[in-house]
Amino acid sequence: MDLLEFIHTRRSIRKYVDRPVSLEVIKEIIAAGTSAPSAGNQQPWHFVVITDKDLLKRASEIHPHAKMARDAAVAILVCGDPGLEKHKGYWVQDCAACTQNILLAVHAKGLGAVWCGVYPRQERAEGFRRLLGIPEGIIPFALIPIGYPAEESRRVDRYREDRVHYNGW
Repeated sequence: MDLLEFIHTRRSIRKYVDRPVSLEVIKEIIAAGTSAPSAGNQQPWHFVVITDKDLLKRASEIHPHAKMARDAAVAILVCGDPGLEKHKGYWVQDCAACTQNILLAVHAKGLGAVWCGVYPRQERAEGFRRLLGIPEGIIPFALIPIGYPAEESRRVDRYREDRVHYNGW
């Protein structure tokens, strides 16, 4: 599959079969995330890998749109570290690029995932901070439940010519 077709066929997957994901694959996925661009190459991210079923269940209770986490094999919580910033305020963009790379790597490995936004919702961030012992100064950014898909996905064309402007608005 060519790269553009690959990008177009990546979908949010919310249903998973009961099958573990190896630590080797998880590391490959995170490594792909860390290959994302970041402002000044600051790489202001940390990752919490959640494989414990009780923690996955509790994570699904913290985030109102992450119910699928209880059935996931693993979830990765991408966190930002503003203390690592060279260029103030760009950690959010950096973590977003990292999260997208993770989603693409998941797709490449034949797995499914969904991006569940945490930042800027303080109640979600604090819930994950308490659940996982995340230190002050580290900001939970996105929860990514991952597993082998139990649902089919298909390409959807989302291009909208009315939202594309050339040489000005």
